[in-house]
Amino acid sequence: MSETIKKPAEKLSLFHLTWPIFLEVFLFMLMGLADTFMLSAVSDDAVSGVGTANQFIHIAILILEVVGNGAAIVVSQYLGSRRYFEAAKISALAVTLNLCVGLIMSVVFVLSSNHLMSMMNLQGAVLEHAQSYLIIVGGGIFLQAVINSLAAIIRVHGWTKQTMYVSLGMNVIHVIGNYMLIFGNFGAPELGVQGAAISSVVSRLIALFVFFWLLYQALDVKVKLEYYFTFSKEYIRKILSIGLPSALEQILYQLCQIVFLYYVTYLGSEALAARQYANNISMFTYLFAIAIGLGTSIIVGRLVGAGEKDTAYKQLWFSVKAALLFTVTLALVVTLFRYPLISLFTDNAEVVKIGASVLLLSLLLETGRTINITIINTLRASGDARFPVKIGFLSMVCMSLPLGYLLVFVLDLGLVGVWLAISADEWTRAIIVLFRWKSRKWEHFALVSPKTEEEDVK
Repeated sequence: MSETIKKPAEKLSLFHLTWPIFLEVFLFMLMGLADTFMLSAVSDDAVSGVGTANQFIHIAILILEVVGNGAAIVVSQYLGSRRYFEAAKISALAVTLNLCVGLIMSVVFVLSSNHLMSMMNLQGAVLEHAQSYLIIVGGGIFLQAVINSLAAIIRVHGWTKQTMYVSLGMNVIHVIGNYMLIFGNFGAPELGVQGAAISSVVSRLIALFVFFWLLYQALDVKVKLEYYFTFSKEYIRKILSIGLPSALEQILYQLCQIVFLYYVTYLGSEALAARQYANNISMFTYLFAIAIGLGTSIIVGRLVGAGEKDTAYKQLWFSVKAALLFTVTLALVVTLFRYPLISLFTDNAEVVKIGASVLLLSLLLETGRTINITIINTLRASGDARFPVKIGFLSMVCMSLPLGYLLVFVLDLGLVGVWLAISADEWTRAIIVLFRWKSRKWEHFALVSPKTEEEDVK
């Protein structure tokens, strides 16, 4: 029996892909913001501890995206070339691989939480909060591992609206769980930081089952049970050829953020809390860039798979302009209302002052970050995943970390010095990737060739 599906290549709209992704990413960020906002009612120490623990959780999630993002890009190009059976097999393989990696990470977090948090120069109540949060959320990281793979694969099939609805439900459950378990409402125990962690794990568990159901609705070819246990060297190689450099670039970024966080621990608890609050506000500034970057990567992956590289080239420029329009608008709002925004989280005058001083740099930082997010996501989708790692190492590790040390400790600029160093890195990489896309060297990295008419009739 021939395994052939004759289906025309689907034309995807950036707007229809992007607005659900925007809401989904917004809701994902809201999940972290809900923890920060609700825990700020407990203490600034609780916020600082959870913020530090989340740096390691974020790195774990980025490692898990080796498979999730790699598979999504490979699947996207296979869909563009109308190879639907291969897309289904790669999707199942991605779920299995990520589950295995996630289980290993869960064990590592449970056994090493004390060492990891002590290593970050935390002390007293901040250390206790960080440890308890990392054990629970880190121990359940395998749930996020499977969610990453499922959500990424469902999105590249154009089902961005459905993944957004799942994220909405997950956040509602999480906020209700926080309200019950942090403060002891509705007869639940008052658990503080541990309550926020338990709520996070339970909401992810429920979302996992819904994502599995969606997977079987979204795919053109249904995933058979044996697909989960069929390991193809060719598919794994293609997934890792995109996923490994993609994750490595992101891991380098997060490791640099941890080093910057380490710098901040020497500036005092007020600077540590201000950094966490400013980061939470800043995330919403580049929210549209993330959504547009992901939406563009889905479209460009399909176009590259279909051999329509001129259309892919033009799509990126349109997307960069759209992302910058939104980012500049939001950065100006943050700059104008920086004091009231920080005051939403704390009434500590020193924390408000420090946080507002770094938010003043939003326009400088976020415009560079927006260009990076949009173009680097698109370079990966085209198959050109190694280039961002190379420039990332030079700019982030070799340039921004020494610059940050100079600005913070030698020139005594405090937290502002950290923000300036990050801005310098973002703009350095932004300029380089702009020229990379313009050079069109990414056209030579496609993972699959378009399906011919002869192949269709076989």
